[in-house]
Amino acid sequence: MQKWKILDSKYIIQRPWATLRVDKVQLPNGYVKEEYYVLEYPSWVNMVAFTEDGKILMVRQYRHGAQQIMLELPAGVVEEGENPQEAARRELLEETGYAFDTITYICKLYANPATSGNLTYTYLLQGGKKVQEQQLDSSEDIEVVELSVDEVKKMLWDNKIGQSLHCSALFYTLHTLGYFN
Repeated sequence: MQKWKILDSKYIIQRPWATLRVDKVQLPNGYVKEEYYVLEYPSWVNMVAFTEDGKILMVRQYRHGAQQIMLELPAGVVEEGENPQEAARRELLEETGYAFDTITYICKLYANPATSGNLTYTYLLQGGKKVQEQQLDSSEDIEVVELSVDEVKKMLWDNKIGQSLHCSALFYTLHTLGYFN
């Protein structure tokens, strides 16, 4: 197996949340594909966050791409030059107002490596305490929801959590903690 050779690359649009480029690539068999489209996004963090009384913090918010109000994990972008672990702590504090005693790396995943190269890091945070009010961006409207592990497991089995990377994060984390053994 060999990587494709990039013969040419051009940006079609470069915006903070929408960067699209088109590559001209040569496959190992010699075939040249004139247009292969790639979306560029920053890395992300997903947090499976447990309060000090064992509840999992989730957030409810409107997602315009799906045009749905969805229940998800707290998550956010890793700023340029920022360590993903620190991004996890920062995003959780901003979105939920909770600070945490411990943080543990769980996994990193690609959302769709066929057309995008960004990573999503998952962290487990435990011992969460409410220390401040939310500090939301002007484009955010987030409701914090506390759920038991059993409630989250049932939602996963009933396909009630629609964000695939958040489902993966929950399955990996709950398995790591022994809930799916």
